[in-house]
Amino acid sequence: MPFAAQFTDVGKAAGLRAPVIYGETGRKTYILETVGCGAAFLDYDNDGWLDILILSGTRLNGAPEATNCLYKNNRDGTFVDVTEKAGLHRTGWASAVAVGDYNNDGLDDLFITYWGQNVLYRNNGDGTFTDVTKAAGLLHEKTRWGSGCTFIDYDRNGLLDLFVGNYLEFDPKTVPAPGGDSYCNWKGIPVHCGPRGLPPGTPSLYRNNGDGTFTDVSIPSGVAKAKGSYMMTAVAADFDNDGWPDIYVACDSTPSFLFRNNRNGTFTEAGLISGVALNEDGNPQAGMGLAVGDYNLDGNLDIFKTHFSDDTSILYRNDGKGFFDDVTSLSGIGVETRFAGWGTGMVDLDNDGQPDLFLVTGNVFPEVAEQLPRYPMSTPRVIFRNLGGGRFEELIEPAGPGIRETHCSRGCAFGDFDNDGDMDILAINLNEPPSLLRNDLSGGGHWLKVKLIGVKSNRSAIGARVTARYGGRIQAQEVLSQSSFYSVNDFRLHFGLGSAVAADLDIRWPNGNREALAKVAADQLVVVREGAGIVRSEKFGK
Repeated sequence: MPFAAQFTDVGKAAGLRAPVIYGETGRKTYILETVGCGAAFLDYDNDGWLDILILSGTRLNGAPEATNCLYKNNRDGTFVDVTEKAGLHRTGWASAVAVGDYNNDGLDDLFITYWGQNVLYRNNGDGTFTDVTKAAGLLHEKTRWGSGCTFIDYDRNGLLDLFVGNYLEFDPKTVPAPGGDSYCNWKGIPVHCGPRGLPPGTPSLYRNNGDGTFTDVSIPSGVAKAKGSYMMTAVAADFDNDGWPDIYVACDSTPSFLFRNNRNGTFTEAGLISGVALNEDGNPQAGMGLAVGDYNLDGNLDIFKTHFSDDTSILYRNDGKGFFDDVTSLSGIGVETRFAGWGTGMVDLDNDGQPDLFLVTGNVFPEVAEQLPRYPMSTPRVIFRNLGGGRFEELIEPAGPGIRETHCSRGCAFGDFDNDGDMDILAINLNEPPSLLRNDLSGGGHWLKVKLIGVKSNRSAIGARVTARYGGRIQAQEVLSQSSFYSVNDFRLHFGLGSAVAADLDIRWPNGNREALAKVAADQLVVVREGAGIVRSEKFGK
């Protein structure tokens, strides 16, 4: 059966025209120039339409001028740049973004990591943001390379806490030149150094005090004990179904971390015993991006992690108790080893009721691309279509020009920017404007979107789980503050329903309270307020 989703890059026509500057184009002296950054779909003004945040880096000589960009949705398929008005103009080497309402005022705030100093932006509700990093107690003395970050209510008290990964210790004055040691060569060609050979960073956890400030609890919580890995994307979700959020961190070239929540304010790092630190051969991989979802429709959260070229991305199947099996080969996704994978999602792209896998790709060594054409910098996007029964098929050409066009991409985010009932994709492209992949979906697949508003729980409902039952199937999703690669998806959970015209919803709020909603009609957005059920619904038009 033909794939019903077709993707076209409408970024330029939509007004996303500022390039994402990140290092030089023809040569990379330092790893800082290669990692790139993320993006976010968010509704910062609460008008029901997704706005866009694009992060940016710079160049070692500081030119050209580059900044993060906030684009407001004009509700007609176009966006307007409101960066200056919003107070978000900032230069530097941005990495990741997490979205969440840390002060429970009904407005989503931003946390952005940097090589340098991370930043917390409070949403003022009038279209502007204020840098409250110092006032919140989140300044740090030394230069850090902040990487994956996520808001998380780890103690379930209704206040969003903050987890921050740190990639590695980097100082351009002390890092060897390309080819300078054994870690600075790839395929026999001198390249920039790292991550191997450079000191890894350590994670941080900050507890929300409820008064606009945070306290560093990295040591008493136990997360600071995790050492020796190069942390990238971070996802907070309940992987062992005990009702408390855990933290999984993709780590580059080293074992990945899974911090299990001990339900007493502490965590235990359990990546190895849980089966998600390494691949089935016992080897670490170049973990960059993370997708979390329920690909096999058993009500448990599975993990898809992207890796480097000459290796496969990896699919971990959750047994429901927080232990995972590597099913990469079994699922059919092990056929693809050509590309370096970054941003990713486990999203139902064709509304057939089965979540698909998507990833953006792009290489890191322009010097290698010059000498070995089989490792180009710009490469296509990849879809693994869910066939059911735990199997996938790879699609590139059949999914439209937005998939087969080549770019050097990093972060990507998933959301319905045009409110037409299907999932679109936003992608970061290094040293060119971002892509906005509009999904032109055919066929009759139904869908349902669920927007959650916490009351006793955190207002963003981060950590809430919705389990949908439809057409004899069951699918679990959680509201995530970060996933993909350093990026943030639409907080409105999207369920493709296939031929089903209604779904039964079980909602588990972050504090453990539950609500059940029976026979919710398809093809609409429902807004659910904690304790009050559906408070609003909206039909979307094509």
